[in-house]
Amino acid sequence: MVGREYADHHTAMTTALATSTGLPDVMTIEYGYLGRFAQSGGLEDLEKSPYQVGQFDPKLVTYAMAQGRSANYGQVAIPTDIGPGAMFYRNDLLAKAKVKESELTQSWDSFIQSGQKIKKSTGAYLVAHARDVKDILIRTGIPEGQGVYFNAEGKSVIDSSPRFKRGFELAQKIRAEGLDAKINPWSNEWGESLKRGTVTVQMMGAWLGGHLQNWLAPNTSGMWRSTVLPERVATSWGGTFYAIPKKAVNKAIAWDLIQHLTLNSKQQQMAFEKFNAFPALIEAQSGTFFEQPVAFLGGQKARIEWKNTALQIKPTTVFKNDSVAEEIVNAELDLVLNKNKPIEQALKDAHRLVQRRSSR
Repeated sequence: MVGREYADHHTAMTTALATSTGLPDVMTIEYGYLGRFAQSGGLEDLEKSPYQVGQFDPKLVTYAMAQGRSANYGQVAIPTDIGPGAMFYRNDLLAKAKVKESELTQSWDSFIQSGQKIKKSTGAYLVAHARDVKDILIRTGIPEGQGVYFNAEGKSVIDSSPRFKRGFELAQKIRAEGLDAKINPWSNEWGESLKRGTVTVQMMGAWLGGHLQNWLAPNTSGMWRSTVLPERVATSWGGTFYAIPKKAVNKAIAWDLIQHLTLNSKQQQMAFEKFNAFPALIEAQSGTFFEQPVAFLGGQKARIEWKNTALQIKPTTVFKNDSVAEEIVNAELDLVLNKNKPIEQALKDAHRLVQRRSSR
């Protein structure tokens, strides 16, 4: 097994697929890169013989299977863990500001009002970056068959979908109110803000709970809680997939390993218990472990809520240029937040740039 840092791994796999050198027998792909890899034409279609993965469709989370499916190349990847979206918040800060959890989740307006109270009482920011709010809103209410940035025909919806306009507007409001710390996720400053309680809320996949407990902020046990996203939005945030390159050498045992990792209930539950990798196998989403209180989250039975969210997530499609579109949209949002660029113009420019890059 070869392990690399997140970005280095996907760069190496992109090169391996392009050059057909250094290919693994089993390739691990994170959701954010899935569209690019799925459309590469370099991965086995697992719906075909000898794999015939279709027989396992009822066993695996529907929306995650849809993410691993390409219109042109079939089922090229199988989910092993998923990321139902969750809001982690510092309960100690809410208590000090006399803010209830329901005020965070009721609506986005209520969420912002809660942030104003918290900052006034504690000095803590509501979120690390205004971009966090945009990221949730653009993933809300996506029509079936479409992706975050593209419609079923692969055309950009950035300047026509109200998801983007609302996401940009609320991010701008949070910045104008001084409620974000202007800190990028996964930076050293971000990690420190979670440890020190200078940021109140972090919205990500349910797997963040494990990261907080194990390495991001282990000394904050009991201070955090998990709840649903504002307006009870059910959305997916990340996830891990396995694939077999077409030019892999040991395809038969690669497929055996993938089946063991994705379809074995004990294996899936163990990965969840040890690493907070929420299981994509439906059968593994039950048992006493789900009912147990999470000490790090103050004894909260958070896993039941995560499971309920996972059941509500609608299938969306991934596209080759998702990562390119994300980069362009984030760059335009930065211009809105930092240079007061008009939102409508920013969305038009993002749409135009994405369409140009996608047509290459």
